[in-house]
Amino acid sequence: QLQVVESGGGLVQPGGSLRLSCAASGFPFAYRYTIGWFRQAPGKEREGVSYISNDGSITAYADSVKGRFTISRDNRKNTAYLQMSSLKPEDTAVYYCAIGRNYWSTQLGDFGSWGQGTQVTVSS
Repeated sequence: QLQVVESGGGLVQPGGSLRLSCAASGFPFAYRYTIGWFRQAPGKEREGVSYISNDGSITAYADSVKGRFTISRDNRKNTAYLQMSSLKPEDTAVYYCAIGRNYWSTQLGDFGSWGQGTQVTVSS
């Protein structure tokens, strides 16, 4: 059974860094599909943060995180990462990882396997 588990969240001061991890287990074919990172702040809709294609050759970022966040993946470990730097209070949210249904997609409806999320809080 497929499980997607995020980790690495926590409390960090503005300007700090965190690295989130997304591990997919029970699904040996995750390397074929896009992985996306999303976030949801209280009272706001879930938004796409970053995406990476099946082989890592294509990436995309929300304008709000460009230049600060870096997405990567290690298909040997069935794991994706989101390196977050220069964090701001507005980055505070629950961060979710999801596996898409295509080798490349940024459409929310294409992501069908979601983790439970990890809380990121940016505060002094």
